[in-house]
Amino acid sequence: MVRGPALLFCPGDRPDRYAKAAAAADAVVLDLEDAVAPDAKDAARDAVVRGLAGLDHADLDPAAVVVRVNAAGTPWHTADVAALAAFPDVAVMLPMAQRPEDVEALAPHPVLALCETARGVLEAPRIASASTCVGLMWGSEDLLADLGGRSGRAVDGSYRPALAEARTRILYAARAAGVTPVDTVLVDIDDLDLLAADSADAAAAGYAAKACIHPRQVDVVRAAFRPGDDEVARAHEVLAAAVGRPGVFRFRGRMVDAPVLAHAREVLRRAGG
Repeated sequence: MVRGPALLFCPGDRPDRYAKAAAAADAVVLDLEDAVAPDAKDAARDAVVRGLAGLDHADLDPAAVVVRVNAAGTPWHTADVAALAAFPDVAVMLPMAQRPEDVEALAPHPVLALCETARGVLEAPRIASASTCVGLMWGSEDLLADLGGRSGRAVDGSYRPALAEARTRILYAARAAGVTPVDTVLVDIDDLDLLAADSADAAAAGYAAKACIHPRQVDVVRAAFRPGDDEVARAHEVLAAAVGRPGVFRFRGRMVDAPVLAHAREVLRRAGG
């Protein structure tokens, strides 16, 4: 299971930031791909390996660490995977995921597959069904480029139809396969209002987490994913009313059945009890 709701990327070639990033978010993604220049790939890989080797002696939960390797077919992918062989339990993020075979090839690592091409989005159900896949994420920026689009946002800030459909497809594929859906990053670090709206939409739709590229985004994401006080209170009331009442019943003018009770339990889980 991929931890949420806030995943924070950290450049692999900045080991001085690892602990700070991990402390700021629910999970840290040590990035060997986009955040690292080609001539720094080897140094970044070495730094990540040293960081992983020191996890047992650091105030850092190995289950809250993900490593984003370079995409399959790039000059660095094989070396990235080989370097992580000593850490089989560490989750790996596979960018540009397009085939379930590439996800399976990362066994025994649990894999968060990042679908950020047209092919990747269309293949998302098969990718999510790979035995090693624990999560599915979509990448808006690379997807827009792959589609040949000029803008992924409408005037009101919402996603244009092509990207909105991708966001929905990834959610469906993840939930159908029983893996964790993770929403894309927002590259405009200063637009916290748009981040809040994006995060609220993602949480309302069913996403479990959202990726961040800057620490200041973490609290905004967490707040958006956290159920409100009224929502928590209603969940408690509905579950209390269900005690000793098997089957469907009416409560405050609304029908309550198994899906309603399941939603109430999920609200309390996300609220921390």
